[in-house]
Amino acid sequence: MGFGSFLKKQFRKVIQWESDNENDIIYKYPLEKKEEIMKKSVLVVREGQKAMFIQEGKLADVFGPGTYKLDDIKNLPLLTQLYNWKYLWESPYTGDVYFVSTKQFTNMKWGTANPIMMRDKDFGMVRVRGFGVYSFSVGTPTNALRELIGSMNNYTVKNVDDYFKKIITSTLSNVIAESKIPALDLAASYDELAEMAKQKMAEEFEKIGIEIKSLYIENLSLPEEVEKMLDKRTNVGVMSGVMQQHAQMETLEAMRDAAKNPNGVSGMGIGLGAGLGFGKVFADNMATVSNPTAVKEPEEKLTCPNCGASVGKKAKFCPECGQTMKPPKKVCPSCGAEIGTKVKFCPECGANLNERVCKECGAKLKSNQKFCPECGAKQ
Repeated sequence: MGFGSFLKKQFRKVIQWESDNENDIIYKYPLEKKEEIMKKSVLVVREGQKAMFIQEGKLADVFGPGTYKLDDIKNLPLLTQLYNWKYLWESPYTGDVYFVSTKQFTNMKWGTANPIMMRDKDFGMVRVRGFGVYSFSVGTPTNALRELIGSMNNYTVKNVDDYFKKIITSTLSNVIAESKIPALDLAASYDELAEMAKQKMAEEFEKIGIEIKSLYIENLSLPEEVEKMLDKRTNVGVMSGVMQQHAQMETLEAMRDAAKNPNGVSGMGIGLGAGLGFGKVFADNMATVSNPTAVKEPEEKLTCPNCGASVGKKAKFCPECGQTMKPPKKVCPSCGAEIGTKVKFCPECGANLNERVCKECGAKLKSNQKFCPECGAKQ
């Protein structure tokens, strides 16, 4: 080997990212066999990049954007400690040089390979599929180099795409299940769900030196049978509203025709009672127009203790058997005064109502005694 070849091997003029693949995340600077980097070399790190010198599998130094002359000891505090570069030709650097792209990789696609199972209060167990986009960047280059690339020369978006999708879909599945958002409200909660998922998987991505910059849910779709059911509900709601409006319009037109009749409502053959009933219908319809959300609640019913018939809450007697619907009065066993059901002492004589006494002789009784121990009277 001549002197010129020797100099060519020893002096690398510029060390820089030479790959033109925009999807490269980590790029290993190609050092040919037996090629050495001497301190006369120049390192160029562009914006959106970081350079790392690795020696024997250990990180030696990290360089941010800029141009560095390797003969300037101030630029290489760690390398200078590892190698005696102040002596020319002695101890040349023979390790590896990696460049890491710190730019943001955008418009990355994600989607559910299998449906997400969620429990819904209206439809029970529901299968949900979804897709969207996300963006990421290398947040901690040393972690990314240690956890991702290993001994590979280049590491591209293609190498991490499937892995990142699995993390995102798994995290979103947990978030959707934990949120308990009804299936009908999922479409209005895309931003909320995406932010929750982004925060939850931040720690997992940090372990491999990656930072998720953005996450968007473009669609969460329900099974076809559920969507058909929703369509039916929507149609029923629309038709119900149309029918209600039609009934109101019919009522208004009938009242208009009655007003035009010279004999009034009774002259139309309806009669006074029917006219009053018609007026009530009109009033009810107008009330519904002014307050469409008002719904007449069903009257609460009671059960007759004698015959079991259904009786209105305000009825005093059963319409079937005539049994009084008022609860039986409670009287003081000592003085016979009428007392409340929750009173513990008689307001008239002060007797303790929690104590049982014999109806005949007034002797005190225990709660489980059926006959008086004094007079034998049945209690």
